[in-house]
Amino acid sequence: MFSKSLLFIALLIYQTKCELKIFDPKSCELGTLVKEIESYDGVVKKILDYTVSGPFKGKTYDELAKFVDKFGARPSGTDVLEKSIDYMIELTKKEGLNDVITEEVKVPLWERGEEKITMLEPREKDIALLGLGKSATTPPEGLTGEVVVVRNFEELEGISEDKIKGKIVLYVPVFTAYGETVTYRSQGASKASAKGAIASLVRSITPYSLYTPHTGSQTYADGVVPIPTAAITLEDADLITRMYDKGEKVVLNIKMSSKLDENKISRNTLIDLKGSEYPEKLVIVSGHIDSWDVGQGAMDDGGGMFVSWAAPVILKRLHLTPKRTVRAIFWTAEELGLIGAYAYEKAHRNESDNINFIMESDEGTFAPLGLAVSGTQKARCIIAEILKLFKSINASTLVEENSPGSDIAIFTGNGIPGASLHNDNGKYFWFHHTEADTMNVENPDELDLGAAFWTAVAYIIADLSIDIPR
Repeated sequence: MFSKSLLFIALLIYQTKCELKIFDPKSCELGTLVKEIESYDGVVKKILDYTVSGPFKGKTYDELAKFVDKFGARPSGTDVLEKSIDYMIELTKKEGLNDVITEEVKVPLWERGEEKITMLEPREKDIALLGLGKSATTPPEGLTGEVVVVRNFEELEGISEDKIKGKIVLYVPVFTAYGETVTYRSQGASKASAKGAIASLVRSITPYSLYTPHTGSQTYADGVVPIPTAAITLEDADLITRMYDKGEKVVLNIKMSSKLDENKISRNTLIDLKGSEYPEKLVIVSGHIDSWDVGQGAMDDGGGMFVSWAAPVILKRLHLTPKRTVRAIFWTAEELGLIGAYAYEKAHRNESDNINFIMESDEGTFAPLGLAVSGTQKARCIIAEILKLFKSINASTLVEENSPGSDIAIFTGNGIPGASLHNDNGKYFWFHHTEADTMNVENPDELDLGAAFWTAVAYIIADLSIDIPR
């Protein structure tokens, strides 16, 4: 069992590794199971035809658009999040799926207030920003300080405390991969505070910017003074860096306010399509329903939630009932620390042996390419064989990943086999945690492919004659 703090830090780096490790199935020996898996080719075609070119064509996109346009951003602990959960329950029941329950979860509500940064020297300029999750506030008049620019934590450690004390640390890491760069967002404030800084800023964790700051989670380490922390745009970070490197003194005034209430109640949502032979055994498809307070949360993670919603709906419509139960879960309060997933794992710990396979889509719903899979060699062999059925849509790649997804890494870390959606998400971090996360990012045809792929994979795993081995 992972500790919560260590796992959360690990999960912050789950997305976009430097190199993908593609699984080689040449050593797999599955015997008669190969023929059994091949026999699902007709079911795959049926689901693909129904979803991509039949009656369900455009349905996932249309329902997602209605949802995000109606509710917009859905931060943890807000009334709008709870209303969006009620909406999804009613939408699901209209499809004839009545095995829908919710489970209460205590969650935080962090409300962003006034945020303003003004450059005072060497010239006056407003700096765009987004405060990071649970950031500390400034006094009403703000904090004014000189900027110290650092490119990495090693450089920070090499600077004496007297040169950091009372100043503002600006981290300017160049985006390489999300997993390598995000630590400056998640841990930067703590490390700067430990050296005596009064505030910390980070160059937004993205490879591309049209003057868009990117928010996200950060945590204060034990024993450090919480200091205000925010992300600024690539453009402003690079401007300040150029000034700093020329020896100019850069002075900023930072004003940030926020409120934090740790005692709100939200809900995980569970939708079951009961299995015909082993209803107690579960194949879980999932995405999170909450979002940051900017944009519409269409990409992160409205799309992932809706392809997971679509799976039991499509199977119900096609009268396809697998041997095991297909359970769709909409996790709550993912963005502020995987809170819904932790609550579910704790509440259902005595049933964990019944989770046959767990899936999550939380890295975009662009064109599906396959799955990123955690599990034993035998488990990966089985999933690789299933993915061969999706060569026609170019979704047959299996990426070996020890910690796929965000919420589900809690479960795969305990030995439960699982997978996240591997998709063509090269532009995912262009929009991630910004005002630009809107329906304009989504593509109807790609959502159709994703919903069909997600549904068919879940059905096959849930219907196989054997469990996925651990």
